Amino acid sequence: MEALFISTGVVALAEIGDKTQLLAFILAARYKRPWPIILAIFIATLVNHGLAGAIGAWVPALLDPEVLRWVLGISFLAMAIWILIPDKIDDAEATRTRFGVFGTTLVTFFLAEMGDKTQIATVALAAKYQEFGLVVLGTTLGMMLANAPAVLFGERIARRLPTQLVHRIAACIFAVLGVLALLGGAESLGF
Repeated sequence: MEALFISTGVVALAEIGDKTQLLAFILAARYKRPWPIILAIFIATLVNHGLAGAIGAWVPALLDPEVLRWVLGISFLAMAIWILIPDKIDDAEATRTRFGVFGTTLVTFFLAEMGDKTQIATVALAAKYQEFGLVVLGTTLGMMLANAPAVLFGERIARRLPTQLVHRIAACIFAVLGVLALLGGAESLGF
């Protein structure tokens, strides 16, 4: 259950102010049809994070536990730094209309999530916990916790949310995970 809770919390915090959350705001403002947007975000995230989780579950089979410990430790520390860098999104990413609201959201959100912080975090969390299902469920839930309210309540939330504080908290969590991975050794972290 630790994998589920950590994955949910870290990704929910990391997603605040992320480019995919900004994309959710733009899509909601443009189309004003929240339920197809939310469903498309859910499906795009589930597929994207499912692929990322599969890669993360596969990585430990390729690497020696000591090398994996260093890779994960450095990855988590890099994520801590990356989260502190604000994201921006180009309006062109959110304006594809050829596929309707659902299709546009599905394609755009899936592509925007490729190589994004939360996708990379999913790979690292799946490698750390070796609990594919719980990590993918957790990271998807974290994405929905951050993006569904963004779609439903939009600007009212964005103006009141202390984005920098939330990013600092998420960065601290990633930094702690990185330090624990580097100092704790493979055995104490469940690798």
